[in-house]
Amino acid sequence: MSWQAKPRLIATPVSDARAKPGPSAVATSSANVRVSNGLKEFLWLLSDSKQGRILDLGQVSQATLTFFIEKGFRVSTEDLLRAWKEFLVAEEENFRTAPVGNGVAEVSPTIFADKFLESALEYPAEHFHGVLAWDIFDYLDAQLLPKVMDRLYTILQPGGAVLSLFHSRTPERFSRYRISDPQTIELLPASTLSVHARIFQNREILDIFGKFRSSKTFVGRDQVREGLFLK
Repeated sequence: MSWQAKPRLIATPVSDARAKPGPSAVATSSANVRVSNGLKEFLWLLSDSKQGRILDLGQVSQATLTFFIEKGFRVSTEDLLRAWKEFLVAEEENFRTAPVGNGVAEVSPTIFADKFLESALEYPAEHFHGVLAWDIFDYLDAQLLPKVMDRLYTILQPGGAVLSLFHSRTPERFSRYRISDPQTIELLPASTLSVHARIFQNREILDIFGKFRSSKTFVGRDQVREGLFLK
């Protein structure tokens, strides 16, 4: 599936391959609500999927679950940032309490990332039609990020889509997300799970999604860029 191949009832401008900025996201009516052109396109791309499968990588939201279930989708949730934080805390504690000289293996960020993915994002290949990644890529450790991207690519069906958000400046607070309607996302203030790690430039976004065959971005007035990526 691609933006060009899928017919529209109403013609709208489309991008051809690699991340060409799309229309600006509509200004928000509240700091906690944003109108999302990326979500609208994400839903349009998945509209032909019968009993499609969605993976939500954020905190479980009953509103989001209900939204997709009512449209006939099956939803899996995996709070990836929380799982990563809890994994690191547990590994730190294991290392701290290990008896001296008992041959504890050398640890490194790369080893941690590999070990974490032994139990995270464990799904069959080409299982999902769509992934809601929210803004997790802004927070993931440098060693974990490319490994997560490889895993997401593997578990996504050909023609499947990833919707993600990228902050153009460091956010004032950590937020969770839930879907209110087909073009509206709510931002929910939450306790900080992870420190904002980086601000991606457009070329860097293209690089981390290098395996994906086409992409589209929407630049919002709230300093958040939405990215939609097709496998």
